[in-house]
Amino acid sequence: MFKVLAFFAFMAFVALPVLLQQPLPDMSIDSATRATVIDTLIKELNDGYVFPEVAKKMEADLRKRQSADEYASLGSAQAFARKLTEDLQAVSKDKHLRVRFSERPIPIRSGNSGPTPEQRAEFERNVKFENFGFEKVERLRGNIGYIELMGFIAPVLGRETVRSAYGFVANSEALIFDLRRNGGGDPEMVALISSYLFGDKPVLLNTMYWRSTGKTDEFWTDPDVVGTKYADRPVYVLTSARTFSGAEEFSYNLKNLKRATIVGETTGGGAHPGGQRRLSEHFSAFVPIGRAINPISKTNWEGTGVEPDVKVPKERALHTAQLLALNAMLKEAKTDDRKAFINRLISTLQGELDQIKVQQAAAKK
Repeated sequence: MFKVLAFFAFMAFVALPVLLQQPLPDMSIDSATRATVIDTLIKELNDGYVFPEVAKKMEADLRKRQSADEYASLGSAQAFARKLTEDLQAVSKDKHLRVRFSERPIPIRSGNSGPTPEQRAEFERNVKFENFGFEKVERLRGNIGYIELMGFIAPVLGRETVRSAYGFVANSEALIFDLRRNGGGDPEMVALISSYLFGDKPVLLNTMYWRSTGKTDEFWTDPDVVGTKYADRPVYVLTSARTFSGAEEFSYNLKNLKRATIVGETTGGGAHPGGQRRLSEHFSAFVPIGRAINPISKTNWEGTGVEPDVKVPKERALHTAQLLALNAMLKEAKTDDRKAFINRLISTLQGELDQIKVQQAAAKK
Protein backbone atom coordinates (compact mmCIF):
# COMPACT_ATOMS: atom_id res chain seq x y z
CA MET A 1 0.00 0.00 0.00
CA PHE A 2 2.72 2.46 0.99
CA LYS A 3 4.61 2.17 -2.29
CA VAL A 4 1.52 2.95 -4.38
CA LEU A 5 0.50 5.82 -2.09
CA ALA A 6 4.01 7.25 -2.04
CA PHE A 7 4.24 7.02 -5.83
CA PHE A 8 1.16 9.07 -6.53
CA ALA A 9 1.79 11.48 -3.66
CA PHE A 10 5.24 12.17 -5.09
CA MET A 11 3.97 12.63 -8.66
CA ALA A 12 1.82 15.46 -7.30
CA PHE A 13 4.74 16.75 -5.21
CA VAL A 14 7.18 17.08 -8.12
CA ALA A 15 4.67 18.94 -10.24
CA LEU A 16 3.95 21.58 -7.59
CA PRO A 17 7.05 23.80 -8.00
CA VAL A 18 6.41 24.03 -11.73
CA LEU A 19 2.77 24.95 -11.20
CA LEU A 20 3.71 27.68 -8.76
CA GLN A 21 5.99 29.33 -11.34
CA GLN A 22 3.47 29.74 -14.14
CA PRO A 23 -0.26 30.36 -14.65
CA LEU A 24 -2.32 27.27 -13.88
CA PRO A 25 -3.97 25.63 -16.90
CA ASP A 26 -7.73 25.84 -16.96
CA MET A 27 -10.73 24.81 -19.01
CA SER A 28 -14.46 25.44 -19.15
CA ILE A 29 -16.76 22.87 -17.57
CA ASP A 30 -20.50 22.27 -17.76
CA SER A 31 -23.17 21.20 -15.27
CA ALA A 32 -22.86 17.53 -16.23
CA THR A 33 -19.13 17.54 -15.40
CA ARG A 34 -19.75 19.25 -12.08
CA ALA A 35 -22.44 16.72 -11.16
CA THR A 36 -20.22 13.76 -12.10
CA VAL A 37 -17.30 15.09 -10.06
CA ILE A 38 -19.45 15.70 -6.99
CA ASP A 39 -21.15 12.29 -7.19
CA THR A 40 -17.84 10.44 -7.58
CA LEU A 41 -16.18 12.53 -4.89
CA ILE A 42 -18.91 11.66 -2.39
CA LYS A 43 -18.57 7.96 -3.22
CA GLU A 44 -14.79 8.04 -2.75
CA LEU A 45 -15.16 9.84 0.58
CA ASN A 46 -17.71 7.36 1.89
CA ASP A 47 -15.71 4.38 0.65
CA GLY A 48 -12.30 5.43 1.88
CA TYR A 49 -11.97 8.58 4.00
CA VAL A 50 -10.30 7.76 7.31
CA PHE A 51 -13.22 9.00 9.43
CA PRO A 52 -16.53 7.58 8.03
CA GLU A 53 -18.67 9.88 10.16
CA VAL A 54 -16.85 12.93 8.81
CA ALA A 55 -17.32 11.63 5.27
CA LYS A 56 -21.08 11.64 5.87
CA LYS A 57 -20.92 15.21 7.13
CA MET A 58 -19.01 16.27 4.03
CA GLU A 59 -21.57 14.52 1.84
CA ALA A 60 -24.43 16.38 3.52
CA ASP A 61 -22.63 19.69 3.17
CA LEU A 62 -21.82 19.15 -0.52
CA ARG A 63 -25.40 18.13 -1.32
CA LYS A 64 -26.75 21.17 0.53
CA ARG A 65 -24.48 23.48 -1.44
CA GLN A 66 -25.31 21.69 -4.67
CA SER A 67 -29.04 22.12 -4.02
CA ALA A 68 -28.47 25.81 -3.33
CA ASP A 69 -26.73 26.13 -6.75
CA GLU A 70 -23.44 27.26 -5.17
CA TYR A 71 -21.52 25.43 -7.90
CA ALA A 72 -23.79 26.30 -10.83
CA SER A 73 -21.93 29.47 -11.81
CA LEU A 74 -18.47 27.91 -11.70
CA GLY A 75 -17.52 27.44 -15.33
CA SER A 76 -13.80 27.35 -14.58
CA ALA A 77 -12.29 23.97 -13.73
CA GLN A 78 -9.71 25.54 -11.42
CA ALA A 79 -12.34 27.61 -9.61
CA PHE A 80 -14.53 24.51 -9.18
CA ALA A 81 -11.62 22.49 -7.74
CA ARG A 82 -10.73 25.32 -5.34
CA LYS A 83 -14.32 25.69 -4.18
CA LEU A 84 -14.72 21.96 -3.54
CA THR A 85 -11.43 21.91 -1.62
CA GLU A 86 -12.48 24.85 0.54
CA ASP A 87 -15.84 23.25 1.29
CA LEU A 88 -14.33 19.85 2.14
CA GLN A 89 -11.72 21.37 4.43
CA ALA A 90 -14.29 23.62 6.11
CA VAL A 91 -16.04 20.49 7.37
CA SER A 92 -13.13 18.07 7.85
CA LYS A 93 -10.36 20.52 8.86
CA ASP A 94 -8.14 18.07 6.94
CA LYS A 95 -5.40 19.87 5.01
CA HIS A 96 -4.51 16.81 2.97
CA LEU A 97 -8.00 16.56 1.53
CA ARG A 98 -8.23 18.48 -1.75
CA VAL A 99 -9.61 18.36 -5.28
CA ARG A 100 -7.32 18.98 -8.24
CA PHE A 101 -7.85 19.77 -11.92
CA SER A 102 -5.55 18.17 -14.49
CA GLU A 103 -5.24 19.57 -17.99
CA ARG A 104 -3.98 16.17 -19.13
CA PRO A 105 -6.57 13.37 -19.09
CA ILE A 106 -6.28 11.18 -16.00
CA PRO A 107 -5.98 7.48 -16.95
CA ILE A 108 -8.37 4.92 -15.54
CA ARG A 109 -6.62 2.37 -13.33
CA SER A 110 -8.15 -1.03 -12.73
CA GLY A 111 -8.53 -2.05 -9.09
CA ASN A 112 -5.29 -2.11 -7.08
CA SER A 113 -3.07 -2.75 -10.10
CA GLY A 114 -0.75 0.08 -9.13
CA PRO A 115 1.20 2.32 -11.49
CA THR A 116 2.03 1.18 -15.01
CA PRO A 117 5.63 0.43 -16.11
CA GLU A 118 5.66 3.76 -17.92
CA GLN A 119 4.53 5.58 -14.77
CA ARG A 120 7.17 3.77 -12.71
CA ALA A 121 9.86 4.77 -15.20
CA GLU A 122 8.71 8.39 -15.08
CA PHE A 123 8.66 8.22 -11.30
CA GLU A 124 12.24 6.93 -11.19
CA ARG A 125 13.41 9.69 -13.55
CA ASN A 126 11.70 12.32 -11.40
CA VAL A 127 13.05 11.09 -8.05
CA LYS A 128 16.57 10.98 -9.45
CA PHE A 129 16.14 14.48 -10.85
CA GLU A 130 15.04 15.60 -7.37
CA ASN A 131 18.02 13.75 -5.82
CA PHE A 132 15.56 11.86 -3.60
CA GLY A 133 14.72 15.09 -1.79
CA PHE A 134 18.30 16.03 -0.81
CA GLU A 135 18.73 19.66 -1.89
CA LYS A 136 21.90 20.55 0.03
CA VAL A 137 24.46 18.76 2.20
CA GLU A 138 27.02 21.16 3.65
CA ARG A 139 29.50 21.80 6.44
CA LEU A 140 28.66 25.08 8.19
CA ARG A 141 30.93 27.28 10.27
CA GLY A 142 31.99 25.61 13.51
CA ASN A 143 31.87 22.13 11.98
CA ILE A 144 28.09 21.88 11.99
CA GLY A 145 26.53 19.52 9.45
CA TYR A 146 23.60 20.80 7.38
CA ILE A 147 21.13 18.79 5.29
CA GLU A 148 18.28 20.50 3.44
CA LEU A 149 15.54 18.05 2.53
CA MET A 150 12.78 19.04 0.11
CA GLY A 151 10.93 15.75 0.45
CA PHE A 152 11.15 12.18 1.80
CA ILE A 153 11.31 10.24 -1.42
CA ALA A 154 11.69 6.62 -2.55
CA PRO A 155 13.79 4.85 0.11
CA VAL A 156 14.36 1.75 -2.03
CA LEU A 157 15.96 3.85 -4.77
CA GLY A 158 17.49 6.52 -2.53
CA ARG A 159 19.38 4.46 0.06
CA GLU A 160 22.80 5.28 -1.37
CA THR A 161 22.01 8.99 -1.40
CA VAL A 162 21.01 8.83 2.27
CA ARG A 163 24.19 6.94 3.10
CA SER A 164 26.32 9.46 1.18
CA ALA A 165 24.70 12.43 2.91
CA TYR A 166 25.41 10.99 6.35
CA GLY A 167 28.93 10.15 5.25
CA PHE A 168 29.57 13.78 4.37
CA VAL A 169 28.44 15.08 7.79
CA ALA A 170 29.94 12.18 9.75
CA ASN A 171 32.70 14.28 11.34
CA SER A 172 30.53 17.25 12.33
CA GLU A 173 29.77 18.06 15.96
CA ALA A 174 26.08 18.85 15.47
CA LEU A 175 23.62 18.31 12.63
CA ILE A 176 20.85 20.54 11.27
CA PHE A 177 18.02 19.21 9.10
CA ASP A 178 16.31 22.00 7.17
CA LEU A 179 12.67 21.09 6.47
CA ARG A 180 11.37 24.62 6.01
CA ARG A 181 10.41 23.92 2.37
CA ASN A 182 9.58 20.24 2.78
CA GLY A 183 6.07 19.14 1.81
CA GLY A 184 6.31 15.53 2.98
CA GLY A 185 6.67 12.17 1.28
CA ASP A 186 7.13 8.50 2.08
CA PRO A 187 7.01 7.36 5.74
CA GLU A 188 9.48 4.60 4.87
CA MET A 189 12.03 7.27 3.89
CA VAL A 190 11.29 9.08 7.15
CA ALA A 191 12.17 5.84 8.95
CA LEU A 192 15.32 5.27 6.88
CA ILE A 193 16.75 8.75 7.49
CA SER A 194 15.80 8.53 11.16
CA SER A 195 17.56 5.17 11.52
CA TYR A 196 20.98 6.85 11.33
CA LEU A 197 20.14 9.00 14.36
CA PHE A 198 19.72 6.12 16.81
CA GLY A 199 21.84 3.31 18.21
CA ASP A 200 21.93 -0.46 17.93
CA LYS A 201 18.41 -1.20 19.16
CA PRO A 202 15.23 -0.69 17.07
CA VAL A 203 13.16 2.35 18.05
CA LEU A 204 9.44 2.62 17.33
CA LEU A 205 9.00 5.93 15.51
CA ASN A 206 5.34 6.03 14.53
CA THR A 207 2.29 3.96 13.67
CA MET A 208 -0.30 4.31 10.89
CA TYR A 209 -3.91 3.18 11.21
CA TRP A 210 -5.77 2.28 7.99
CA ARG A 211 -9.53 2.47 7.75
CA SER A 212 -9.83 -0.10 4.93
CA THR A 213 -8.25 -2.94 6.93
CA GLY A 214 -8.59 -1.70 10.49
CA LYS A 215 -4.91 -2.56 10.92
CA THR A 216 -2.07 -0.47 12.27
CA ASP A 217 1.40 -0.52 10.69
CA GLU A 218 4.47 0.22 12.79
CA PHE A 219 7.54 2.14 11.62
CA TRP A 220 10.80 1.28 13.37
CA THR A 221 14.38 2.39 12.96
CA ASP A 222 16.73 -0.11 11.33
CA PRO A 223 19.78 -0.68 13.56
CA ASP A 224 21.64 -2.30 10.66
CA VAL A 225 21.64 0.55 8.14
CA VAL A 226 24.81 0.68 6.06
CA GLY A 227 27.17 3.58 6.66
CA THR A 228 28.14 5.91 9.49
CA LYS A 229 25.47 6.59 12.09
CA TYR A 230 24.91 9.92 13.82
CA ALA A 231 23.55 8.59 17.09
CA ASP A 232 25.65 10.44 19.65
CA ARG A 233 25.54 14.14 18.75
CA PRO A 234 22.95 16.95 18.87
CA VAL A 235 20.38 17.24 16.10
CA TYR A 236 18.28 20.29 15.19
CA VAL A 237 15.29 20.40 12.82
CA LEU A 238 14.22 23.64 11.13
CA THR A 239 10.50 24.07 10.42
CA SER A 240 8.12 26.59 8.88
CA ALA A 241 4.40 26.84 8.23
CA ARG A 242 5.15 25.11 4.90
CA THR A 243 6.62 22.04 6.61
CA PHE A 244 3.93 19.42 6.02
CA SER A 245 2.90 15.77 6.22
CA GLY A 246 5.94 13.43 6.24
CA ALA A 247 8.22 16.32 7.18
CA GLU A 248 5.98 16.91 10.17
CA GLU A 249 6.18 13.23 11.06
CA PHE A 250 10.00 13.38 11.05
CA SER A 251 9.90 16.44 13.32
CA TYR A 252 7.17 15.07 15.58
CA ASN A 253 8.84 11.68 15.98
CA LEU A 254 12.23 13.15 16.91
CA LYS A 255 10.66 15.70 19.25
CA ASN A 256 8.68 13.07 21.16
CA LEU A 257 11.72 10.80 21.35
CA LYS A 258 13.78 13.77 22.59
CA ARG A 259 16.31 13.13 19.83
CA ALA A 260 16.16 16.58 18.22
CA THR A 261 15.47 20.20 19.04
CA ILE A 262 12.83 21.70 16.72
CA VAL A 263 13.56 25.31 15.74
CA GLY A 264 11.32 27.62 13.70
CA GLU A 265 7.59 27.93 13.12
CA THR A 266 4.61 25.72 13.87
CA THR A 267 4.16 23.32 10.96
CA GLY A 268 1.21 22.99 8.58
CA GLY A 269 -0.78 20.31 10.41
CA GLY A 270 -1.35 17.33 8.07
CA ALA A 271 -1.14 13.81 9.56
CA HIS A 272 -3.48 11.78 7.33
CA PRO A 273 -1.81 9.75 4.52
CA GLY A 274 -3.77 8.81 1.45
CA GLY A 275 -3.74 8.75 -2.31
CA GLN A 276 -5.16 10.30 -5.45
CA ARG A 277 -8.62 9.19 -6.56
CA ARG A 278 -9.84 9.76 -10.12
CA LEU A 279 -13.15 11.66 -10.16
CA SER A 280 -13.44 12.26 -13.90
CA GLU A 281 -11.24 12.64 -16.95
CA HIS A 282 -9.77 15.90 -15.62
CA PHE A 283 -10.46 15.90 -11.86
CA SER A 284 -8.97 13.94 -8.98
CA ALA A 285 -9.03 14.15 -5.21
CA PHE A 286 -6.43 13.34 -2.60
CA VAL A 287 -8.38 11.28 -0.09
CA PRO A 288 -6.75 10.50 3.28
CA ILE A 289 -7.37 6.87 4.19
CA GLY A 290 -5.26 6.54 7.33
CA ARG A 291 -3.97 8.47 10.30
CA ALA A 292 -0.74 8.65 12.26
CA ILE A 293 -0.77 7.58 15.91
CA ASN A 294 2.44 8.42 17.73
CA PRO A 295 3.40 5.70 20.26
CA ILE A 296 4.38 8.29 22.88
CA SER A 297 1.75 11.03 22.54
CA LYS A 298 -0.98 8.57 21.41
CA THR A 299 -2.13 11.25 18.96
CA ASN A 300 -0.67 13.24 16.04
CA TRP A 301 -0.20 16.73 14.62
CA GLU A 302 -3.33 16.88 12.45
CA GLY A 303 -4.82 20.38 12.51
CA THR A 304 -2.39 21.64 15.14
CA GLY A 305 1.01 21.23 13.53
CA VAL A 306 4.24 20.47 15.33
CA GLU A 307 5.13 23.09 17.91
CA PRO A 308 8.84 23.95 17.84
CA ASP A 309 10.95 23.78 20.99
CA VAL A 310 12.42 27.15 20.03
CA LYS A 311 9.85 29.29 18.24
CA VAL A 312 11.26 31.88 15.81
CA PRO A 313 10.31 33.14 12.34
CA LYS A 314 11.56 30.79 9.63
CA GLU A 315 14.08 33.38 8.40
CA ARG A 316 15.84 33.24 11.77
CA ALA A 317 15.69 29.49 12.27
CA LEU A 318 19.05 28.54 10.76
CA HIS A 319 21.08 31.14 12.65
CA THR A 320 19.20 30.29 15.84
CA ALA A 321 19.96 26.58 15.49
CA GLN A 322 23.61 27.30 14.75
CA LEU A 323 23.84 29.43 17.89
CA LEU A 324 22.21 26.71 19.97
CA ALA A 325 24.73 24.19 18.65
CA LEU A 326 27.70 26.47 19.20
CA ASN A 327 26.68 27.33 22.75
CA ALA A 328 26.37 23.61 23.51
CA MET A 329 29.83 23.09 22.00
CA LEU A 330 31.21 25.96 24.10
CA LYS A 331 30.15 24.18 27.30
CA GLU A 332 32.15 21.13 26.24
CA ALA A 333 35.23 23.03 25.04
CA LYS A 334 38.41 22.04 26.93
CA THR A 335 40.99 24.60 25.84
CA ASP A 336 41.12 28.40 25.82
CA ASP A 337 41.86 28.45 22.09
CA ARG A 338 38.82 26.33 21.39
CA LYS A 339 36.61 28.52 23.57
CA ALA A 340 37.91 31.67 21.89
CA PHE A 341 37.24 30.24 18.42
CA ILE A 342 33.67 29.29 19.31
CA ASN A 343 33.03 32.66 20.97
CA ARG A 344 34.14 34.45 17.80
CA LEU A 345 31.71 32.39 15.74
CA ILE A 346 28.91 33.06 18.20
CA SER A 347 29.59 36.78 18.04
CA THR A 348 29.57 36.75 14.23
CA LEU A 349 26.38 34.70 13.96
CA GLN A 350 24.62 36.77 16.61
CA GLY A 351 25.47 39.91 14.63
CA GLU A 352 24.04 38.37 11.47
CA LEU A 353 20.91 37.29 13.35
CA ASP A 354 20.46 40.79 14.78
CA GLN A 355 20.71 42.19 11.25
CA ILE A 356 17.97 39.81 10.06
CA LYS A 357 15.76 41.03 12.91
CA VAL A 358 16.37 44.65 11.90
CA GLN A 359 15.49 43.88 8.29
CA GLN A 360 12.30 42.10 9.32
CA ALA A 361 11.28 44.97 11.56
CA ALA A 362 11.88 47.46 8.74
CA ALA A 363 9.86 45.36 6.31
CA LYS A 364 6.84 45.50 8.64
CA LYS A 365 6.80 49.32 8.68
